[in-house]
Parts: sequence; structure tokens; C-alpha cells
Amino acid sequence: MIRIYGTLGPACDKAETLEEMLNLGMTGLRLNLSHVSLREAAGELRHLREAEARCGKQAELLIDMQGPELRIGKLPSPLLFRAGETVDLDALPFPEAVRAAVEPGQELLLDDGKLLFTALRGGKAHVNRGGVLQSRKSVALPGKTIRLPALTEEDRRNIAAAKEVGVSALMQPFVRSREDLETVRAALNEAGCGDVRLLAKVESREGMEKLPELLDACDEIVIARGDLGNAMPLWELPAAQKRIAAACRSAGRDFMVVTQMLASMEQNPVPTRAEVSDIFNAVLDGAASVMVTGETAAGKWPVETIRYLTETVRQAEAYKKEGNTQ
Repeated sequence: MIRIYGTLGPACDKAETLEEMLNLGMTGLRLNLSHVSLREAAGELRHLREAEARCGKQAELLIDMQGPELRIGKLPSPLLFRAGETVDLDALPFPEAVRAAVEPGQELLLDDGKLLFTALRGGKAHVNRGGVLQSRKSVALPGKTIRLPALTEEDRRNIAAAKEVGVSALMQPFVRSREDLETVRAALNEAGCGDVRLLAKVESREGMEKLPELLDACDEIVIARGDLGNAMPLWELPAAQKRIAAACRSAGRDFMVVTQMLASMEQNPVPTRAEVSDIFNAVLDGAASVMVTGETAAGKWPVETIRYLTETVRQAEAYKKEGNTQ
């Protein structure tokens, strides 16, 4: 069966909840290291091991690195921005690389594009699309290339601790070249983690362009539709997803589909028809893995999310066994 991943977070941080998710068919859990270190996540990992022992199932522990990803810094409290207002960019904790790259007219997409600003002169910005901004949310500058190291110092510390806590897979964000993956492989080998699976997140136009050289340098390609959708108009995203999937099939390389697969279930106990169709079609396209993120990490219905994800995958696999490919 296709690998099914949830994401660890406050919403599922109980052994009982994780046990239910495992019993429903979840095969792995992602830990987002942009928000916490491996050592800081000791409590969550302990609950996972308790859940595994109780149900006799083992989950793959997949760590999602910080990597060359741009994020807003720590905020004292969530900030509300309203469309049409002018904000002071200098008062927000942007990375220095972002500050250096922003020029008047530059768009800034925050939190996977939920908020959209346009930079003005004098360190100000116009709010085109408002919303609530929380700490450590993503920042993207469409059309701008910002060069950052493949691994941060925190990434290297987390890799050094990976074997001790049973990490079995690593997801590298914003992969730009084969060299990025070779850097991560070298760090894993140095830490005694040569058997850890390496997943390459394709979430930029540069990553798409370099896809042919990534295919044999990793164990799985991740079609990361959050930031990939920031890198292009959203109506171009489905074709990009199809092209990546086709390239992976041709190369015999596993791929994962992720981002907003059941996003409405962060608030609702039942998904939309479009969401279950999205999961179904990902399976038909040949995905080896599917994953939910905020739905289980911070949503109201983590167990029901895994139920719908698993059951939809099972239906899609049964449909494929009948000889259907579309």
C-alpha cells in the first residue's frame, strides 16, 4: 500500500491519538524541524514510541529540515494584516537575506501565499491580501533567487542526533541541484545514518528545471505544492505536478504528493469532494506516498483526517487493480 504520512504537532501529541492514527493505516510521521529541534521534540517522540508499542505497529519517522527555506522569525503574538493597509516591513522579523533582496515593487508571499504584500519605498509594504501571520511561517519572493546553504547549523545538529532517536527518512526542502543532495548525503553518512532515506522537495522553478539530475540522487521526490504554488500562478501548478510525476514514473523514482490534501479538515470533520478527488488522482498518477501537514499537526480532527486519507487511498488502489489508470 502507498505510504501514508501525518505530521506531528500539538493536535496529535498524545499516545492515544497517535495509536488511533496508526491503527487506521498511517505508516509514517513527519516532524517539521523548522519549528522545533529533535532534542526539543523528545516528548512528542516518546508519545510516538508509546503508541507504537501499544498497537504493535512502527511508523517511519521523517524529519523535514530547515534547509535553504526563508521564514519569518519569532513574533510576540500573531499579527493581523488587513487588505489595503500599509505596513512597516522593518518592524517584522524577516531574515537578512530577504531584507537585502526586497526592492520597491517586489511581491512577498507569506505562509504559503495566504498573505501577499507588495514592497514600497522606505521599508513599507502594501497589503494586497491580508490575514493572520504567525511565527516561523514561510516567506517567498516570486521571481527572486536568494542563495543560501543547503544545510543550516541547526540542520547539522539535528542530523547528528538522528540515529539516536530512530529517524528513518529525511526530507530536504528547496532542493536546487544535485550538489544540495550530495551535501545532505555526506552529512548523513558522517553521522552514521547512511541507511536513512533521502527525500528531495521540489518547490521552486529551479528545482523543476534541475529535476533530471535529482532523480538518481535521492530515494524519493516530493511534489511540495505549497511553495511550488508560490513560484508560479496557481493555475499552472496542476500541470507542474503532472510533469514531475511523469518524470518520476519514467525514471522509476518514487514520488510523494503533499500540501493541502485535506486542508479543510483543519476545521471540519468531513473533507471537500475536491480534496478526496485530489488524493485519488495522486494515487492514479503513481504516487508512492501522500502526506498531510497542518491537518494532523494543528487541526481539530487529526484522527478523522487519517481515516479519510487512508480510505481514499485504498479506494484508489482498488480502482487501479481493476486495470484503470484514469
